[in-house]
Amino acid sequence: MSTHPIVTQVTERIRARSQDLRAAYLAQIAQMRQRDRGSDRMGCANVAHAVAGVPGNDKLRIVAERAPNIGVVTAYNDMLSAHAPFQHYPDLIKHEARRLGATAQVAGGVPAMCDGVTQGTPGMELSLFSRDVIAMGTAVALTHDMFDAALMLGVCDKIVPGLLIGALQFGHLPMVFVPAGPMPSGLSNSAKAKVREQAAQGLVGRDGLMKAEMAAYHDQGTCTFYGTANSNQMLLEAMGLHVPGTAFIQPGDSMREALTREAVRTVLGKAAAQPFDVPAIGEVVDERCIVNAMVALLATGGSTNHLIHWVAVARAAGILIDWNDFSELSDVVPLLTRVYPNGSADVNEFQAAGGPGFVIGELLGAGLMHADVLTVRAGGIAEYANIPHMRGEPSAEGVLHWESAAPSKNEAVARPAANPFSATGGLKLLQGNLGRSVIKVSSVPDDRHVVEAPARVFDSQGELQKAFAAGELDRDVVCVVRWQGPQANGMPELHKLTPPLSVLQGKGFKVALVTDGRMSGASGKVPAAIHVSPEAAAGGPLAKVRDGDLIRLDAVAGTLAVLVPEAEWATRTADTMSAEQRLADGHGLGRELFAGMRRNARAAEEGACTWL
Repeated sequence: MSTHPIVTQVTERIRARSQDLRAAYLAQIAQMRQRDRGSDRMGCANVAHAVAGVPGNDKLRIVAERAPNIGVVTAYNDMLSAHAPFQHYPDLIKHEARRLGATAQVAGGVPAMCDGVTQGTPGMELSLFSRDVIAMGTAVALTHDMFDAALMLGVCDKIVPGLLIGALQFGHLPMVFVPAGPMPSGLSNSAKAKVREQAAQGLVGRDGLMKAEMAAYHDQGTCTFYGTANSNQMLLEAMGLHVPGTAFIQPGDSMREALTREAVRTVLGKAAAQPFDVPAIGEVVDERCIVNAMVALLATGGSTNHLIHWVAVARAAGILIDWNDFSELSDVVPLLTRVYPNGSADVNEFQAAGGPGFVIGELLGAGLMHADVLTVRAGGIAEYANIPHMRGEPSAEGVLHWESAAPSKNEAVARPAANPFSATGGLKLLQGNLGRSVIKVSSVPDDRHVVEAPARVFDSQGELQKAFAAGELDRDVVCVVRWQGPQANGMPELHKLTPPLSVLQGKGFKVALVTDGRMSGASGKVPAAIHVSPEAAAGGPLAKVRDGDLIRLDAVAGTLAVLVPEAEWATRTADTMSAEQRLADGHGLGRELFAGMRRNARAAEEGACTWL
């Protein structure tokens, strides 16, 4: 199957746009790969420090035998259910490396915060910037410069993009990403959402809400909805940076150990029957690889957060993408899955239906992904259309084998490209006199794709929640929440607004959210124009909106506009953030330390990067 002409067109446009930046990046990789190994290149004192803490046999292998040394960067902590399983991975990795005549060292750890813990709290204002902190932490770890390859241990929202941005600064090394899998299914996501809506109306008390939440989030592993964390895993599969089919195997599954050992074999080039010269990560992540990730995101109705994160990831590899690229791809990429919030199934049901392997196989078969890309495996991206199975003990070689993920085992969850849920992808670009923004339409009912209603302007999500509780929003309304962009307060997710807005929509009102902030990767059925750029704090048009202005959000036409006479709009003065609000948004719980990041942050469409 030849590649779809729009996929080719977008890829070629990205390649041309990125030509100079990408060439400089590849030249840097080539220069780094020409150097001697770390233990040969560095001074004796440097090497002695690097191996002082490892067992004697490992010292011999690294220094005298010149064996490959794998650096491990881990996002382990036991605050995050998704990262708690990583506690014992380093010992497993070291054991497998020694079996293969290599060594492994934990190069460093990176912070990993849970948005589920910080949603609606001041701590959420550090969430987006934690991605760049993680990238810097990854760079600090690998800067020891003693490694021949690396394994990245991370799963959740900002952690994987941060690890990937940091890893790409060391683009001369082979690298494999190692996930931990989703938690077993508990209370269904739709049932949990219903209890949240009832709590927002005062129909369920704290005890009832706590019981529901504890039943939903109940074990180690990622949350089971298809939010940013699980979208991360889908994209890494589509980029060929995992062991194939690794994403959604649960932490307690015996195959998990085998797949982690396979990651060691993969990064050393010993996973296939014949030795494989594993390409450097900077060579794997090229324009075609980035487009494959974008297509996979659209085909699965994935997280809107990746319209920020993957812009930053691409930039780290010398590649420039923008929201126009996503929008053009979305016009031709069909929606192949229904996973909550785009449906009732969770990621465990998605995996049972065929998971990422099924989706990748369908996209390759339809010519919607580039087949001629490098991956960390000898078989290329075609291997990622398979699903792993296990025979024997996890520590035995040859224990894993792969079978085709097709056909779908449940077409209510995953459909073939010839019979999609929708002919177009789940994300849309909106443009108009309020700026540029994006909307996730895959979970929004068709009759809600166009909303026209008077604006109610809020300076914080807390103000909106108070207005809802007071009954002030029981009408058709477009809620404008401003001062939520990267420069204002770090661009927190506003997922706590989902229950009240869902209640209003459930009452039959036409409701929409317009904001320069983010929604959760689990944003659902309420139409939301998010990431509005330029943001209000940077002088963007949202700062000119007033209560009562008529706003039209049209996801069909791709427009977002305030319906104010042009002459009046041109002369209207923009509001500015009050000194009190800037003080409140920038102080307490460590937020003072991120003032420089707020000052330097690029716009959402530029990845909200703080390092450019």
